[in-house]
Amino acid sequence: MKTALYLRVSKSDESQDPDNQLKPLLKMADSLDLKVVDKYIDTASGGSSDRPQFQQMLEDARIHKFDMILVWSLDRFSREGITNTLAYLKKLKNANVGLKSLQDSWLDTRDEGIGQLLIVIMSWVAEQERLRISERTKAGLVVARANGKILGRPNGSKDKGKRKKVGYLLRWANN
Repeated sequence: MKTALYLRVSKSDESQDPDNQLKPLLKMADSLDLKVVDKYIDTASGGSSDRPQFQQMLEDARIHKFDMILVWSLDRFSREGITNTLAYLKKLKNANVGLKSLQDSWLDTRDEGIGQLLIVIMSWVAEQERLRISERTKAGLVVARANGKILGRPNGSKDKGKRKKVGYLLRWANN
């Protein structure tokens, strides 16, 4: 069976390495006699679908480039909540592509039944964890500021390079 791997980490620093997901997923594919035909790796929050490799994977699934997608866990696939996660799973089902998780043994969309209920629950849990991470980060910033820590760069800019005006910036500049 032709299989794709989808890996996602939130940070591009050394604290998160996609290889930590890749090696076990390759081992899983091998143990299930699955032929890995593609790998999709994103370094981005799972709280948004604005992930280039995720979008490419969905497009490749639509044209049935593979029969199965293996992921580390449901929260690596999406943290966008119930509605969006179920919409992605429906797209995969319409393309006759299954989704299977290494860490969430109950997650195999080829099986009907209790797995569908668990997907709804775990999608909600993943979204709630994303919200808690955001709240903890904001609380940490408040404490840091209260302790006199200066956050950001001295000039307030992330970089000094000239930015290309696209999207919102382009519309704003033309008004």
